[in-house]
Amino acid sequence: MRYDWTPLWRSSIGFDRLFDALDEVQRTAEETYPPYNIERIDENRFQISVALAGFTPDEVALTSEQNVLTLEGKKSEKEGKTFLHRGISTRNFKRQFTLADYIEVKGAHFENGLLVIDLQREIPEAMKPRRIEINGAAPSNVTQIESRAA
Repeated sequence: MRYDWTPLWRSSIGFDRLFDALDEVQRTAEETYPPYNIERIDENRFQISVALAGFTPDEVALTSEQNVLTLEGKKSEKEGKTFLHRGISTRNFKRQFTLADYIEVKGAHFENGLLVIDLQREIPEAMKPRRIEINGAAPSNVTQIESRAA
């Protein structure tokens, strides 16, 4: 079942990314190939592992644009092969992952038939909380001298 977000678009301003994300979640719930895992390594590091048995690095493209990570696979069929049984899927695919703000792709490599994608959250210094010095408070080690008016 697909939900139509159009009525909400008419009455909301500035929530376009939220509705795009909801639509993306709904769309990707229908996709099942290729299978993947998403793992949290620690607070700021993540790893996506995608099962790509039979694919070579030349047949896979990984691109990151804005907050979307796109993985595409195009399998080139070799002529002259006759299969008695074909259980390993080698169909073309396109899978997209929506990344949160400040998540960057650090690298990708093949390991035991899995494409492993390393991600890390890197918040810019300008966005991190910082302590601000408060001026104007009298230091506690200063004594005040009494003065008399003439």
